[in-house]
Amino acid sequence: MSGAREIDTGMEGFRFWPGALSASEQAGLLAEVLAAEAVAPFHQPVTPGGRPFSVRMTSLGPLGWVSDRAGYRYQATHPVTGAAWPPIPPLLLQLWRDLTGAETPPDACLVNLYRDGARMGLHQDRDEADMSAPVLSVSLGDAAMFRIGAAGGGPTKTMRLNSGDVCALTGPARLARHGVDRIIPGSSTLIPGGGRINLTLRRAV
Repeated sequence: MSGAREIDTGMEGFRFWPGALSASEQAGLLAEVLAAEAVAPFHQPVTPGGRPFSVRMTSLGPLGWVSDRAGYRYQATHPVTGAAWPPIPPLLLQLWRDLTGAETPPDACLVNLYRDGARMGLHQDRDEADMSAPVLSVSLGDAAMFRIGAAGGGPTKTMRLNSGDVCALTGPARLARHGVDRIIPGSSTLIPGGGRINLTLRRAV
């Protein structure tokens, strides 16, 4: 992570640090995520309307984001096992602190697993109590074609997020519409069985 350099995205508040994590840092972080997954397994949530997500999800930290027929929300326990979520790895907390400058640490880390064919439609992160806190996203594994546009609508732009890239929604871009059109299978060998893991750090309360 030393020497992570931010580049101009052309969108105020949308911050991007390509290659922020070295190969060894990516491998170490993945090992921590997979160890946590043994305690809080990936599951396939459904929307309030009952449609299953194409990604599988789990969470880290005091709170986890869940979706089911009762709605979207944060809660302190895994929706399947009922156990508390595992802690957020120190490297992620350091990224939050060093890259965003936020003094209050995140209390939730959503972990999405994308296998071939998985995607995430355009959406806004608006289930959090404090919209002034940033949202920080870390990519591991296969590259993703990431789409982002202004909160109020209008055109979107697409960019490729590679393993080790970090980006953040802050300020005017905090409520930007964003999603993943597709992943590029075979673009990385990091994730066992292929695919992409995305870790999203948030302040939920």
